[in-house]
Amino acid sequence: MRVFGIDCGTECTGYGVVEWDSSPREPRLISLAAGGIRLPKKCPLAQRLALLYAELTTLLSVHQPDIVAVEEVFYSVNAKSALKLGQVRGVALLAAANANLSVAEYAPLTIKSTVVGYGLAQKEQVQFMVARLLQLDAVPEPADAADALAIAICHIHTAQTLAIQNGANR
Repeated sequence: MRVFGIDCGTECTGYGVVEWDSSPREPRLISLAAGGIRLPKKCPLAQRLALLYAELTTLLSVHQPDIVAVEEVFYSVNAKSALKLGQVRGVALLAAANANLSVAEYAPLTIKSTVVGYGLAQKEQVQFMVARLLQLDAVPEPADAADALAIAICHIHTAQTLAIQNGANR
C-alpha cells in the first residue's frame, strides 16, 4: 500500500509518501518522498492555489499512490485563516479526485494518537516518532513534511487495523 499524505497549509503544504512493505522477513514502513510546497505570499490567492494544484498533480502522477490521506478540518478562532486553509484543502481534494484517488481524512488527535500514542503530543514529538517509525537518520524538514508523513502513517495503521477486524468478523 502506498499512501500520499498531505498536510494543508496556507504558506507551506507538506507532502509525504509512505509505503507499507509487507515482506515476511521484515514488514516495515518506507518513506519514499517528503517535502513542502511553498506558496509565494506576493502572489494573489488564486495564483497560489493554481500553483499548489499543479504541484500536487505532478507529485501524484510521479508517486502513483493507492490513496491520499489528509487532515480533517479543525475549528479555528480566526475565521479568515480557517477559510484560507479550507481553500487549500479544497485544492488538495480536487487534485486527488482528478487523479482518480480516494481520500481518507483523519482528525489531528487521531493522527497524533496513532503515531505518538498521545493525542495531545507536541509537534516535536510527532516529528521524532515519524523519524523513528520510518527509520530516518534525521527529522523530516520542513515540519509540514513530517506532519504529512504522520498522516500517511496514520492511514496505513488504520487500514491494517480495519483489515484485521474485518478478518476476525468473518
